[in-house]
Amino acid sequence: MITRRTFVAASLLASASPAFAVMPVPSDPVAILTAIYTRAAKGKGDGGGAFIIENKAAKDKYLSKALVALWAKADAHTPKGDVGPVDFDPVTNSQEPDVKSFKVDAEKTEADKAMIAVTFTGHRNDRKPADQIVRYDFVREANSWRIDDIRGSSDGEAWSIRKMLTDSLKS
Repeated sequence: MITRRTFVAASLLASASPAFAVMPVPSDPVAILTAIYTRAAKGKGDGGGAFIIENKAAKDKYLSKALVALWAKADAHTPKGDVGPVDFDPVTNSQEPDVKSFKVDAEKTEADKAMIAVTFTGHRNDRKPADQIVRYDFVREANSWRIDDIRGSSDGEAWSIRKMLTDSLKS
């Protein structure tokens, strides 16, 4: 039931200036990945999804605390002038992002973790079918879902962001 007080509060929020309007953050892994891939597919689909890892604030927003810490450690271990351990767009599994359409499937969902697969197609048809699937492992941290690993394959070779970061610390 909507009370007068609720109606007035809602009206005030609706008429607030855009500076105070806050877009809701997706609250489940499927919604999070749908938002990421929707943004990656805009225009010609060549903008990619590297925005989720472009800086510390982005990593803190999308990635688990453990993955952010591992990434920071790997970056600190990278010699000056060298490319970091992740030198491609993990969202599009490519150096040259290309997303035309996508489908998000929840493969496994539990109270505190989830595995979601995204199958995408590009404008170009130069990828193997297996290379067009990216899997995301999510964990729940402080009532929010965060990406804990991103996995896929490139030319049939399996890769994992977590493994790349861990392996970079061994050299």
